Amino acid sequence: MASSVKSTYDPVEYPKSSKNKKPKGKITMSGKEKDTSYDDDFDFVEAYDEDPAAADERMLPENEAMSAISCAFVGVGGGGGKLAKAFLDLGFNKTLLVNTTEKDQPDGVPEEHFLLIPGADGVGKDVALGKDVLSDNGALVEDSLRTRIGKVDWLFVLAGGGGGTGSACYSIHNSLERYLSSVGSEGKVVYIVTKPSAQELLNPTIADNSKSLLADVVNSPHIVIDNERQLQLLRGKVGMLGMYPAANKNFAKLIAQVLKLAEENSPIQTFDSKDLEKCLSQPGRMMVGSTVVRDVSSRDLGSTLYQGCIKSSPCPAPSKRSQTGVMLLVVTPEMAGDPDVSNKIEAAFSYVGGRTNTLFSGVYLKDRLPGLIAISILGGM
Repeated sequence: MASSVKSTYDPVEYPKSSKNKKPKGKITMSGKEKDTSYDDDFDFVEAYDEDPAAADERMLPENEAMSAISCAFVGVGGGGGKLAKAFLDLGFNKTLLVNTTEKDQPDGVPEEHFLLIPGADGVGKDVALGKDVLSDNGALVEDSLRTRIGKVDWLFVLAGGGGGTGSACYSIHNSLERYLSSVGSEGKVVYIVTKPSAQELLNPTIADNSKSLLADVVNSPHIVIDNERQLQLLRGKVGMLGMYPAANKNFAKLIAQVLKLAEENSPIQTFDSKDLEKCLSQPGRMMVGSTVVRDVSSRDLGSTLYQGCIKSSPCPAPSKRSQTGVMLLVVTPEMAGDPDVSNKIEAAFSYVGGRTNTLFSGVYLKDRLPGLIAISILGGM
């Protein structure tokens, strides 16, 4: 007899396993529909496959000038800005001028290369005020370098030693180092500062400002440009109005030539980027100079080249033995093929090498030279 009691058990139909499955459907990512029915164990493969972020429109264009190292130039204050413009004119587009007033902005500098520090319309040659203003805006400078310069390894900071803003430039040193660290740089901050002329140093304020800046940078890699030496070297060749523009242009071309030669190959002897970085990284003062020797038959070629670079340099003469020394020679193929000249060149390297702890050298071939050209760098003094 059939039971009249109805079973309370109703079989339940369990769904098939949905482990590691996403519901079927579509979602929108970056404005595109994507099927989500695939196995999400592999959803990471497209996580990095989106279109890259658009470049910041504030970013300055890449350097056009040839250089063995990735570098940028920052001019601080009026004098530093004018020197920075000389590098900008040579094709170093990664150049930024920083000042507390727009009145010192050199003519012909595009707005995107200029950073105005708010809070003061100049600092009236007051270094203490300059340091306060720059320190208070260190984050602004750091952010501007990151958004306008981007990633470089070496940062050259240019400043005049007589004014208040330029002489205060070391107050943002920590901000400059943070910037380099934040973009993964492998280089350092190198200072290029000017020492006022003898007439300018008669003013106590200018003299004190110059001493303050030199004391600040003494343990950092730095180059001192002696304006008095520059005036003596150019006097009689350039009028008063064009004196400092010509001096800035000549110095910028000297540094640019070093950066360029370190990028070039040589069939004889190469001065490479690592050699250059070793020289630039030495703490203390550097001297840079160049000379041309028209009579390569000179018996004392080594002494002639070494002393010529020192006498023609806009930098103060070496005060002690240098940690690193560089002698770069540019010769014609005819000179390089002359055994007698080759022997004298080897002797010249020995002469310079005996006056520095570590010598780096390079010999490059060029046509149509006025003579044997030498460029020397002494670092770590």
